[in-house]
Amino acid sequence: MPKRIDYYDDPNAPAANSMVPSVNVVIENDAGEILLIQRSDNGNWALPGGAIDLGESMSQAGVRETKEETGIDCEIVDVIGIYTDPKHIILYTSNGEARQEFSILLRGRATGGQPTTSSESTKVHWVPQADLSTLQMDASMQRRIAHYLEPAATLYFDWPPAAPSRRCTFDAALLSSVSPWCTPTRVCADGVSLAGCTSTEECLRITE
Repeated sequence: MPKRIDYYDDPNAPAANSMVPSVNVVIENDAGEILLIQRSDNGNWALPGGAIDLGESMSQAGVRETKEETGIDCEIVDVIGIYTDPKHIILYTSNGEARQEFSILLRGRATGGQPTTSSESTKVHWVPQADLSTLQMDASMQRRIAHYLEPAATLYFDWPPAAPSRRCTFDAALLSSVSPWCTPTRVCADGVSLAGCTSTEECLRITE
């Protein structure tokens, strides 16, 4: 059976030969349970998600992937983080594709549907947060869920690659429209104001 193998800062990892923007979606129900699937390709528990297809936005991809893998209808309400670690390589044995990580974590809200398995999921469960640590789960997925559960409502991203990860507050409406312009409300968690920038690139060019 074709498998997915994740490598983390591993000298034995294959060289990356592709980079595919993808999404994961974290959905919490009224009982505080997290929607998870057990993947059919490696047996790990994971958030629903997958590649962004041509012609769709990241939100559309999140809604589609969640429905396909879990049977749950949802709407996307927020961005939790952006993950682009060049030392995280995902190998797909079916075709030899070795992807460099490029994943966007979205927060969704369930609007309907019933948990239903698919060709990509052998189980679909609403998992109590207290049980998350008991599940077999890839390190990258543990990291995403941990960032979602952090109390600070801030966007996570790796910047710069050689320094500790930074967390900064962003304007939610701006993110949802994918606008390149900053707003006066953008302030880094350590107090550095980003209001004076004129592009997304400048917003992310934060110095210590």
